[in-house]
Amino acid sequence: MFSKILGKKAKGNTPEDAEHAAIVAKISKMNLTDMRSYVKNKMKEFPLTEDGLIEIMLKMTTKDPKSQEYYIKSDDMDSKKKKAFDLVLTIAESKKITIKVVELMQDFSEIYSDIINSYDQENKDIYASRLLDAVHLALANINKKAELKNKMNILGEDG
Repeated sequence: MFSKILGKKAKGNTPEDAEHAAIVAKISKMNLTDMRSYVKNKMKEFPLTEDGLIEIMLKMTTKDPKSQEYYIKSDDMDSKKKKAFDLVLTIAESKKITIKVVELMQDFSEIYSDIINSYDQENKDIYASRLLDAVHLALANINKKAELKNKMNILGEDG
């Protein structure tokens, strides 16, 4: 009864909950190439959502409960590391980005800082600074979205 007043929704009964469960299930089975296609909105049967971006970042920043390891390990092939770094850079450019995703991007940079720095040294690349710039870009895009939403609200009230 009070859940509607307090802004809480019943769990498991709404279409949004079913959709979220489908996103979680689908993303849990994706590899980096599939995730990149999803982020670029190239999967027609599975459109890009804010929840999807969050799930991808959670997949990469949460330890596996069984193995107690993160998605990327220091002994993974360089190609897998590069794909993961590029995926995060692509997510930063997404129009569906949220503050939660940016926070997870920062966690990604912290969790994998040793791997990123090692990769940069071995391959003469600059992912450490590119990932930092991506976080700044994502925050700027979120600010632009907020400003636009505020303008639309103001215009809606006057009209």
